[in-house]
Amino acid sequence: MSSAIRETEAVRRVIERAIAGRVFPAASIEVGSADEVLWNEAFGRVTYEPHAPSTTPDTPFDLASLTKVVATSTIAMRLVDRGVVQLDSPVRAWVTEWQTPDRQAMTIRDLLEHRAGLPAWAPLFETCTGRAEFVTALDRCTLEYEPRTTSLYSDLDFILLGCALESAGGATLDRQLTGILDDLFGLSHAMDLIYRPPADWLERIAPTRVASGRSRRLVGEVDDDNAWALGGVAGHAGLFGTAGALGQFARAAMRSLRGDEDTGRQLARQDTMRTFVTPSSIAGNSRALAWDTMRPTSSCGGRMSPEAFGHTGFTGTSLWIDPRLGIYVVLLTNRVHPQAGSAEPIQRVRRAVHDAIIDSLM
Repeated sequence: MSSAIRETEAVRRVIERAIAGRVFPAASIEVGSADEVLWNEAFGRVTYEPHAPSTTPDTPFDLASLTKVVATSTIAMRLVDRGVVQLDSPVRAWVTEWQTPDRQAMTIRDLLEHRAGLPAWAPLFETCTGRAEFVTALDRCTLEYEPRTTSLYSDLDFILLGCALESAGGATLDRQLTGILDDLFGLSHAMDLIYRPPADWLERIAPTRVASGRSRRLVGEVDDDNAWALGGVAGHAGLFGTAGALGQFARAAMRSLRGDEDTGRQLARQDTMRTFVTPSSIAGNSRALAWDTMRPTSSCGGRMSPEAFGHTGFTGTSLWIDPRLGIYVVLLTNRVHPQAGSAEPIQRVRRAVHDAIIDSLM
């Protein structure tokens, strides 16, 4: 694989056509290897308004479900490495309210792998605020299937997982994540990946939707309603960040997989990182632990290797890492602005962008 992108014009055309077709107003992209950034660029304006600020590489986006892999899975890996959490520990060891008999054997691994039996989603925000009310509602929630018999991608799994990790780590998710990122990148860089962004970010954040339930356009306020009801800090959503910050994260993940001697530059131990990106043993399931993996229908297109792993976010974000080809691709958009429509257009764009990038590296 080449260490440089020879031609980015095909990628640019895909993104510029998507902006013209109102798939999203803003996009930021970064491509790199374990050791360097190969290309980054920003496109469009943060809204469709003609005088809206131009998107830049420093534009933060609501990362939505990328929170699951960037924040929650990283915290889980660090707690595993410290021996605080075992993947096959029961959830009730950390969430004492978890008492309903049909879920007593549910484990941390089950939640990470989306095989715990919980439904994909529920409007818990309509009746719940805060951790205690969410846990009670989840404990009363009827399971969709017997745990470990299949896999169903579930925000509810990661809401519960976030609660368990807060108990295990003795701190909220945002505090644990900031500590990890500060160790890896230094505080100034760590702050480019953050829950509940500060007021001085607001003028440069890419807005998401106009939320009828909150009667306002969301700028720097988490788009996901369940995460909002949890105060903006949750295991399934809530994180904001720039393409460059996600690129730093991706490089640390790649260094973990190759087992760099400088462990201070890794997200987790090599064996732990490998465990988290190993595909599920459940037949027909593309999931690993938190991460998704390469399949012919994946959002990363058809040219990445079978070793590739990644994730997407509802707001129009994605991160894919291919350790065999030695590259990562961050693509951030606000495709839900001003209102979320069909996911098909952004899925087509994601596949076309990734295919064009791989072609440019060959």
